Amino acid sequence: MPWDLIQLNNGTSIPSIAFGTWTLGGGQQATNHVDQAISVGFSHIDTAQAYRNEAEAGVAIHESGLSREEIYITTKYSGVDGLDIDTSIQNSLKNLGVEYVDLYLIHNPRLAVPDIPTAWARMEKVQTDGYAKSIGVSNFNVPQLETLLASAKIKPVANQAGLAPRSCPKRGFADQIIQILFHPYVLESQAPIVEYGNENGIVSEAYSVLVPLTRQPGGPVDAPVREIASRLKVQPEQVLLAWAKAKGVVVVTSSTKKERLEGYLAAGDLELTDDDIAAIDAAGVIGTRRITARTFLRRAAAVALVGAAVLGACSYLGINVI
Repeated sequence: MPWDLIQLNNGTSIPSIAFGTWTLGGGQQATNHVDQAISVGFSHIDTAQAYRNEAEAGVAIHESGLSREEIYITTKYSGVDGLDIDTSIQNSLKNLGVEYVDLYLIHNPRLAVPDIPTAWARMEKVQTDGYAKSIGVSNFNVPQLETLLASAKIKPVANQAGLAPRSCPKRGFADQIIQILFHPYVLESQAPIVEYGNENGIVSEAYSVLVPLTRQPGGPVDAPVREIASRLKVQPEQVLLAWAKAKGVVVVTSSTKKERLEGYLAAGDLELTDDDIAAIDAAGVIGTRRITARTFLRRAAAVALVGAAVLGACSYLGINVI
């Protein structure tokens, strides 16, 4: 199946793959890369105040020739320059050159000041005033989502987060969105967020899905992903994107290379077997444990070095610490 639209309970739909502008920087190169993504078929552009390239994305969107209804725009309140939500959405609309965005997210829970209920009320006003068709959050955990939902008049449609392999139940209709880190090596910690979202009508958006291949190569996930890629005659990154799609999340990805973007879109047609997904999930759990063990050993070694230095200093000064 291709990258379909995901219908939300508030009557809107979101494309299930997005081109993210996080790593593009600013200037003409950012505009060129967004233009390239649109030209190969991306209809969902994900940007943010903090990326400082909303204006560049806006230029590319306007120069694409697409009508406003043909492009889905996500941006985020990042607390840039200490500005509040009301002021920030107006700045974002001006930068992008549009009258509304399709999705507006709180970029991080620490930006929900003075508290989550108060900040969310401001987000609700952004939607009721017509400046965003939908609102959501990014990087919220389950307790923070519980706090939000306890006072919300409008549910978030999404939570954007990072995700890594483990089993997540598929969802049906969704009210809100949460954006989170999501790839096989963080699946064990992130899956409960996805599951909570599914139970409460909140779509999860996954960023950094390709981290096991791009930033942590050589780990346990490599073997099943490359075996599946060889069998299906596709690229390993396409397998990981298909894995994320099978989890029922919206994928946010990026590349400056046209052929890779084309491959990312083609990944929507891949169908992995249950065994394929289980193999990637299992490898993700093994990788998580290895990473945890390495982190513990590094910290233990650092503590040992500090202890040795302290004992050496005490001995030099003639201080008996035993």
